Amino acid sequence: MAGIYIHIPFCRKMCHYCNFHRALVDENINVLLKSLVKEIELRKNYLGHDFVETIYFGGGTPSILEISEINLIISTIRNNFKTDDNPEITLEANPDDLGREYLQKLIENTLINRLSIGIQSFYDEDLKLLNRRHNSVQAKESVAYAQEAGFSNISIDLIYGLPGMTADRWKSNLKQAFKLNVQHISAYHLTFEPGTEFYRLLNEGVLSQLSDNESLKQFELLIELAQKNKFIHYEISNFAKDEYYSIHNTNYWKQKKYLGIGPSAHSYNYISRQWNIADNNKYIEGVNNSRPYTEKETLDATMKYNDYILTSLRTMWGTDLSYIESSFGAKYSAHIAGKSKKFLDGSNLTEDRNILKLTEKGKFISDYIISELMFP
Repeated sequence: MAGIYIHIPFCRKMCHYCNFHRALVDENINVLLKSLVKEIELRKNYLGHDFVETIYFGGGTPSILEISEINLIISTIRNNFKTDDNPEITLEANPDDLGREYLQKLIENTLINRLSIGIQSFYDEDLKLLNRRHNSVQAKESVAYAQEAGFSNISIDLIYGLPGMTADRWKSNLKQAFKLNVQHISAYHLTFEPGTEFYRLLNEGVLSQLSDNESLKQFELLIELAQKNKFIHYEISNFAKDEYYSIHNTNYWKQKKYLGIGPSAHSYNYISRQWNIADNNKYIEGVNNSRPYTEKETLDATMKYNDYILTSLRTMWGTDLSYIESSFGAKYSAHIAGKSKKFLDGSNLTEDRNILKLTEKGKFISDYIISELMFP
């Protein structure tokens, strides 16, 4: 089984925290969409004989697409790849794009069956700070309208650790989120990424980062309220009702094949990683004029081991030490045994039946633990 990711690199407004490849909507959008369709056709053999079980429209802001544009992309995939009868097809969306009419058209006239709505916060002050397009009323209405239209698999994104955010403010955000009766929540701690407006303001002293203690408190609140509301913490930043895990993202973490279409999109087929150029014009030129628009690296044993650590340890399924020994050999097995000891002793990891898992304490420093377990 495999997945296909479609990168829609256009937004109507630039968020201050985002470092994904994107551009303001311009006249190039029609040319780029035609190039996406052509790339799908050009890369029809990339996944071999694997069936496509997920399609994910990410961005950027995929909800700027017309119904006909969404259908063209999906039909091109189905015409060029073997697909499941009922694949999970996710559309990332901004709340202010999700009016009643658009949602009704989505559910009646497309195969989209999962929405991922970028709410981020239910407070207007936070949304202004983030430079989001929507307001708190639109955030709540978008979910209600989607449910009214008939969507029953809805995820929302939230951000915590914002400058000046208190634990009480975050707790209130979470309570409002759980009241919406959605099936999935992705919650991310703010990071100040180079090249973003937030990064500039941080360096100029206009914004400041929360303390580690305050960030930890907000992370613990997230876990506590998710458990109370019967959400399963299946990946560090992802929580879902039973049977509502994101299949697409779970396949990334379980290292299944995926094909990325569009500027900056990444692909993986067990043997190599490949990524498209993060430049809309150069991407369009490359796809349409048979010029290079991708870069590629062949994966050696160390790269594959490190990929496995990076993806598996983030999840509730953990890292299988037996798999490491059988797939990568004694050198890597001895490495992780030695490196994991201090984290086991410090109650940041547990080991049960040869499976390493992060504890609640360990999840907060997961990036550090993962980097330590990787092979140099």
